[in-house]
Amino acid sequence: MTDLTDLPILSIILVTPLIGLLVVLLLPKHRNRWLQTAAIIATLIPLVLSFWLYADYDKHQGGSTYEETATWVEVPLNKETQASNGVMSYTMEFQYELGIDGLSLPLIILTTLITAMAAFASIHVKKRWKAFYVWFLLLETGVLGAFMARDLFLFFIFFEITLISMYFLIGIWGYFNRERAANQFVIYNGLGSAIMLIAFILLVNTAGFHIDQDTSSFIYSGSYADIARNLADPSAWVNLVPDQAGGMNPFHMSEKMHTVIFLLLVVAFGIKLPILPFHTWMLKVHNEAHPAIVMIHSGILLKMGAYGLIRFGIVLFPEQAKDWAVVLASLGLANLLYGALIAFRQTELKLVLAYSSISHMGIVLLGLAAFNEIGLQGAVFQLVSHGLISALLFLIVGSLYERTKTTTLSELGGLARSMPFISGVLLAGGLASLGLPGMSGFVGEFLSLLGLFDSQPWIAGFAVIGVILTAVYLLRAVLKTTFGPIDERYLAVKDARLIEALPMIVLLAFILLLGCYPSVLTDTLQYSVDGLFKPIFSLRMGG
Repeated sequence: MTDLTDLPILSIILVTPLIGLLVVLLLPKHRNRWLQTAAIIATLIPLVLSFWLYADYDKHQGGSTYEETATWVEVPLNKETQASNGVMSYTMEFQYELGIDGLSLPLIILTTLITAMAAFASIHVKKRWKAFYVWFLLLETGVLGAFMARDLFLFFIFFEITLISMYFLIGIWGYFNRERAANQFVIYNGLGSAIMLIAFILLVNTAGFHIDQDTSSFIYSGSYADIARNLADPSAWVNLVPDQAGGMNPFHMSEKMHTVIFLLLVVAFGIKLPILPFHTWMLKVHNEAHPAIVMIHSGILLKMGAYGLIRFGIVLFPEQAKDWAVVLASLGLANLLYGALIAFRQTELKLVLAYSSISHMGIVLLGLAAFNEIGLQGAVFQLVSHGLISALLFLIVGSLYERTKTTTLSELGGLARSMPFISGVLLAGGLASLGLPGMSGFVGEFLSLLGLFDSQPWIAGFAVIGVILTAVYLLRAVLKTTFGPIDERYLAVKDARLIEALPMIVLLAFILLLGCYPSVLTDTLQYSVDGLFKPIFSLRMGG
């Protein structure tokens, strides 16, 4: 069997959707079946490769063997002062640097899986098929690149690719208020991107440096490894006050600057997550975008916010994260309770699920705020679990809308009579979302709250109220949809076709797999949490 370390496997996974995009561009625009088949194949190949990567992944090694690096752009800088330590030149480098670990690998698999299932759900697209699949495959490339990128500016570029792709996918193929939803999406996320870029620039100009001994060059770069190492090393220039560095140290990052950058990252990725009060744009997207796109948005893109908060916020600034843990937990509790209470009052199924996503992202914040291994594992597990569950539920919403032309709860009801399969999967998805034992939702919520009980028991106690409310509003929505009297218009509607049933079965199977065998994911997470956090804690906190 081929050793994946001998192949640029990460680049292959990343480029495959782009190759599919080129194939779509070459096909006739009126051949919607050809276009759909090409898009599905282009999403299935990265899915197979990501599972192959998982099978070959050494959990104990933490993924360090899967790294790909090449200098992308090199810009000479002016030398305005006499350099010390024998440095003869200054250079700014932009790296094409990819890597994975136990934190990013599950999210890469989640991305390839949900994107492939969303490609099946795109059968309901009614117009401009070629353009749809071009933006669709570009969106997958952007998400995969963001989870693989190990250079700050490369991450930023992939992050922006997702923003541009989503803007067109919402604005062209959404529902009645699609343009307004797309504009709100780009305004809020554009603001978050600007804040993130400011934080990244500050990081590069203080901690993003190393000296190349072979060329005697002082190199600035967005290399995540360099920045993490410099921030964690007490003897690095970024952590030395000017007196310790011979009276002059332009790279010193004060404690206030640490806090400022951390808070900038919290706001930037909090908009994407979203954290209250930055949630209104998400409601518009979930209500107006095409269900296939909402599957990706709710199932994957919201997770980019949590991933960025973990990768760049908590890992790089553990002291600040610990100092602000109570605030993060309070924000998580607000998300959880607010989302649950407002979801209970909704009369539109899509909005029930949208507010449910806000509530479940609150559980992720609670797990992160626990600031221990159990809570952090629970937070990441909840990201994967909610991604699968929300994608399944919005897939069902799309199938229901195609048959009934409505998702208003008062106009639905009794659908179990005419659509028993779809109704049964909807009930299973609702039970998974409310945290029924044996399904993935239970494991993520349990680990997150268990970790929080150890560090902040009072907040964890209030969070249990939100879990109870989740069961109430989800069961209410599911029962109103599937049981009770049925409108005569829906008696003759047909149940799911094979192309619709297949992604439903696949997503539900993974929800059950993670619920019954959580070690499939937790074993990978355990060594990742150890590798990412323990060395940093020992260096930054003296223990």
